[in-house]
Amino acid sequence: MPNITVLDQNTINKIAAGEVIERPASVVKELLENAIDAKSTAVTVEIKEGGTSFIRVTDNGCGIPKEEVPLAFLRHSTSKIKSVEDLFTISSLGFRGEALASIAAVSQVELITKTSIGLTGTRFQIEGGEERSLEEIGAPEGTTFIARNLFYNTPARKKFLKTPSTEGAHVAELVEKLALSHPEVSIRFIQNNQNKLHTSGNHNLKDIVYTVFGREIASNLLEVTVNKPQVSIHGYIGKPVIARGNRNYENYFINGRYIKSSIISRAIEEAYRPFMMQHKYPFTMLHFTIESEMLDVNVHPTKMELRFRDGEMVYHMVYQAVSSALAHKELIPEVELEKKEEGKQNFSVKKHEPSPEPFERRRLMAMEQQSAIEEKKDVAITFPKRLTPSQPSFVKEMDDLAENWIKPQAPVVERLPEAPSKDEVPKKEKGPEQLDLFDGKLLEPKARSMHKLIGQLFDTYWLVEFNEQLFIIDQHAAHEKVLYEKTMGTLKTMECISQMVSPPIILTLNQNEEVLLKHHLKYFTDMGFEIEPFGGREYAVRGVPANLFSIAKKDLLIEMIDGLSEDGSSHNPDIIYERVASLSCKAAVKGGNRLSAAEANELIDQLLSLENPYACPHGRPTIISMSKYELEKKFKRIV
Repeated sequence: MPNITVLDQNTINKIAAGEVIERPASVVKELLENAIDAKSTAVTVEIKEGGTSFIRVTDNGCGIPKEEVPLAFLRHSTSKIKSVEDLFTISSLGFRGEALASIAAVSQVELITKTSIGLTGTRFQIEGGEERSLEEIGAPEGTTFIARNLFYNTPARKKFLKTPSTEGAHVAELVEKLALSHPEVSIRFIQNNQNKLHTSGNHNLKDIVYTVFGREIASNLLEVTVNKPQVSIHGYIGKPVIARGNRNYENYFINGRYIKSSIISRAIEEAYRPFMMQHKYPFTMLHFTIESEMLDVNVHPTKMELRFRDGEMVYHMVYQAVSSALAHKELIPEVELEKKEEGKQNFSVKKHEPSPEPFERRRLMAMEQQSAIEEKKDVAITFPKRLTPSQPSFVKEMDDLAENWIKPQAPVVERLPEAPSKDEVPKKEKGPEQLDLFDGKLLEPKARSMHKLIGQLFDTYWLVEFNEQLFIIDQHAAHEKVLYEKTMGTLKTMECISQMVSPPIILTLNQNEEVLLKHHLKYFTDMGFEIEPFGGREYAVRGVPANLFSIAKKDLLIEMIDGLSEDGSSHNPDIIYERVASLSCKAAVKGGNRLSAAEANELIDQLLSLENPYACPHGRPTIISMSKYELEKKFKRIV
């Protein structure tokens, strides 16, 4: 058995650093929290190469006396607590006394600090936990902390870091959260010599929300204010219209500390449930002030988790606060007048816009003829002429694209087959049998000519009689499947056609979304997207795949990028293609939209040309069937 020995101090420090310092963002977190605890009113954070080569945090706080500077880098040295009793009344962000020792153990550190009463400042250098120099220096009041070459002496740890852009995005997200948690502190963030964030420190939380998240979110906020004896809540929640596909925008802070709590998260989402679709998550920016004796913050080294003395009380309080803010509010999304007019003026085409999709064009002109078709009269179905705005060449190009997407039939005379006579009805009754939809009979060309289109039910389902079976086709699920397969086919063969968007769609992305977009930009370009920087964190989408033109809206494009965050490490383009193809489903004809018989026949033709037409991309069936035998049993014709 190996002998038991006491580890040397260098090894102990590096092990401790591994618990606290995971990446550059961990260093920034500890230093920025120390700056805030030092009563600073202005802090500047600067990084280079994602923070792996250079991190500098400068504050105007109280500074450190010269004689205490070496002590600050010893493990478990802190000014935040004095005894075990202080653990139960902690009001500072940091208190363990491990941060500076851990940072110094894995980087080359330089500290410059000066107190308000000191005549000169102090410059201290320490590398890998070993002191290098301690000297007096002229300096302004406050502290500047510089960490260079993170993990220079632990190369195995350095290999686990991501790319500089990814690490920089983590730092940016961390700085944003600390800025949001302390609106009274002016925080500037500089990345690779570029200003990325600068808050005013004017105590106004909504101003910071605007700075970090942009105008759209800042203009769709509802205020939350609750004051109880031991707990108070103030801040903002977002209207359902700005919901996202992940929890990245659920932010809440307890006593100025950014926290993740399953209790609070569950209460928020339960309160939103009646107002929001499934798999959507709200925007929240809530600040909690809770008496320290009700909390245990000494749970995890990163201080991201805590325990409540009365979790049930916290849950109900949050639930009631969010529910009350949502109740009796006008949550109908505001739309532009132009969009409203587009829905009404079905027979006009605006300048610089494509003509309606083939389904829509033919539906509008076939409405009056539909009732006669359902009565089984001979009706000549005619198709409308091309709509010609002031720029016919543009509309012709759009029509050509539309025809390639769902090729319209030539004008024909449509006659629904007459019902069979009594003599034609089989005399012999057949017992129940299961029709195998995959046996090829339904897909044979000669079988298609024998399909008997009966009509539309509830403006959603099409009834087709064939081979003594009643087939019921969901027009929305069927069209979704057709569009999905079409899109997947063009994406995989790279036969994509771009359609310019004028004016361009402007997207405001956070740091994480920006990194994802840049990482996958080649795939988006190959698919027909044309995306370019528009200044700051905004990007202009100037071109989209032609088949997505009619549905290319800001919220769908944001949803597409949000979806990538779940598989952000994947380099498989098929995942991205599937997400984009799923967006094409948004263009599918909806249930409740009345189609003509010609449109339904066209859709059925395209559906049955697919390898597997029986389920939409989301797994819902496109076709179900019922046999004549089962119907006759229901009507007691067979006992």
